[in-house]
Amino acid sequence: MDLNKDTDMQVTSDLEEVENSSGHGEKTLVVQSQKASGGSQPHIHSLERYINLSSIFNFGFILLASWESFAVTFQFALYNGGPAAMFYGSILASIGVVAVGSSLAELASIDPTVGAQYRWTANLAPRGKRFWGLLQGWITVSAWCFACSGPPSILANMITSLAIFNNESYVPERWHTSLIMIATIIVPFVFNLWFRKLLDAFEIIGGVLHIVLFLVMVIVLIVFGPRSSPEFVFKTLTWDQTGWNNAGVSWGLGLLTLTFSVSGFDSVLHMSDEVKKVHTRVPRSIILACVFNSLMMFIFVTVLLFYIGPLDPLYSSPLPLLQVLYGATGSKAATNTLVSLICVIMFFALFNIFASVSRLVWVFARDKGLPFHNFFSYVHPTLKLPVNALLLVGSIVTLLSLIYIASAAAFNALIALQALAIYISYFFPIFFILLRRLRGPPPPYGPFKLGKWGIPANVFGLCYVIFVVIWMPLPQVLPVTKDNMNYAGPIFGVVVALALADWFISGRTRFQMPVTRYE
Repeated sequence: MDLNKDTDMQVTSDLEEVENSSGHGEKTLVVQSQKASGGSQPHIHSLERYINLSSIFNFGFILLASWESFAVTFQFALYNGGPAAMFYGSILASIGVVAVGSSLAELASIDPTVGAQYRWTANLAPRGKRFWGLLQGWITVSAWCFACSGPPSILANMITSLAIFNNESYVPERWHTSLIMIATIIVPFVFNLWFRKLLDAFEIIGGVLHIVLFLVMVIVLIVFGPRSSPEFVFKTLTWDQTGWNNAGVSWGLGLLTLTFSVSGFDSVLHMSDEVKKVHTRVPRSIILACVFNSLMMFIFVTVLLFYIGPLDPLYSSPLPLLQVLYGATGSKAATNTLVSLICVIMFFALFNIFASVSRLVWVFARDKGLPFHNFFSYVHPTLKLPVNALLLVGSIVTLLSLIYIASAAAFNALIALQALAIYISYFFPIFFILLRRLRGPPPPYGPFKLGKWGIPANVFGLCYVIFVVIWMPLPQVLPVTKDNMNYAGPIFGVVVALALADWFISGRTRFQMPVTRYE
C-alpha cells in the first residue's frame, strides 16, 4: 500500500516514493530527516522489498519460538512458582502479549518502519519528541544487541547438556561453552551475508519444522509420559526452593520464564523496509506470531505438566527437558533426536535475530543516533545489506561469548538486560498512542485498527508491561551473591545514563530522526 496515496489514512508525511531507476516498478524511500536547525536532508536507502507474506509471517513465528524457548528454560519456573505458576502464568502471558502485540500492530499499520519503537515514540510524544526518540532508540538498540547473545547461550547449554547426557564423565569448562557460542553464530552470520535471497525458502522450512516438531513433542509426551494428577498441575505452587519463602513472590518470578518466551515479536518491524505490501503484512505477521506462539506455548505447558514425571531429578539437571523426554521414551536416541531438532529451530531463530537487529542498528545509525553513524549506516551496493551494522552485531555477540570465559556472572549480567529493556521499549509508544486516543485528535489509522478495542488493549497492554517490568530486576535466588545477582536493573540504568549523556553532549543537535507529521 502506498502511504501517500491512501486517502483513508490522511497522512501528511516526510516520505516520498520515487520510481527506482531499474524501471521495474520497485520503490525506494526518500526519507526527509529533520535537522535540529529546522532544515532537512534526504537519506536514500537501497534495501530491496523482496520478502513475501509467507516469509514475513514465518519470520516472526520462528523468531519467537515460544514453546521451544520455554521447553529449554522451564527449570527457572520450576524453582519459582512450580506447576501452578507455569499453567496460570502461561494464560496471563498469552493474553498480555496479544494485547501488546495488537497495540504495536496498529502502530505498524499507521507507520511501518525499521525504527519502530523509537520513531513512534518521537512521533506521538506530546513534547520533547527528539529527546524521547533518542532515549527510546538507545533502549531498543541496546536491548536487541544483547538479545543476540541469548540464543547462542541457550544453544551452548543445550549442546553441553547433550554431551553430559551421552557421556556422564564429561565436565564442561567455561571456555568450552564460549567456543560453542561463537561456533553457533558463524552459520547464521554467513547466511545473512550471502544467502539473503534464500530467505523465502528458509523461512518456510523453519515454519514447517516449528509446527511439526511441536505436534511430535506433544504426541510423544501424551503417549509415553507418566500422567500427573490435575491437582498437581493446577494447585501445586513451589515457593521454598530458592530462598524467597513467599508464595506470591515465587509465582511472580516464575512468570518471567513465560514472558521471556513470548517476547521479541517486534523483530518483524525491523524488517519493514524489505517487506512487500508492508502496511498490511507486517501488522498481520505480528498478530499471527503472537496468537499462534502463545497458543502453542499454552498447549505445550499444559501437556508438559501433565506428563512431566517426578520433579526431583529435574532440579539438578542443566536441561530438564532431557530428563522428561528420556523418562517418557526410555530411548537415548529418541531424546537426542528431539532435542537436536529444537537446536535446529534455534538456529533458524538466530538467523532471523541477526537479520532484524542489523537493520535496527543500521536505521538508528542512519538517523545519527549512534556514534560513527556514517560507518554503521553504510549499505553494500551489491549485497543490498547493512554490512557494517551486521558486523557490529556479530562482534558484540563474539565479545560477550569471550567474556563468558572470564566470568559467567558478567556474561549473564549483560544479557539480563534484554528482556527488561525490550518490555520497556514497548511501554512508551503504547502509552503515547493511548494519550492520543484520550486527548485527540485521533491518530491516522492504517488498514489495521483496533477500533473500540483500542483503549482496552492499550490499557491492559501497559498494565501487563508494568507488571512484568516490576518482577524482572528481582534476583531469582536468595541469598544474593555476586554470581546469582540479577544485574538487569543496574545495567539498564547504565544504558539510560549513557543515552542522557549522549543527549547533552551531542545527541540533541546530531540526532536527525525522520518524524512523520500527522494532520
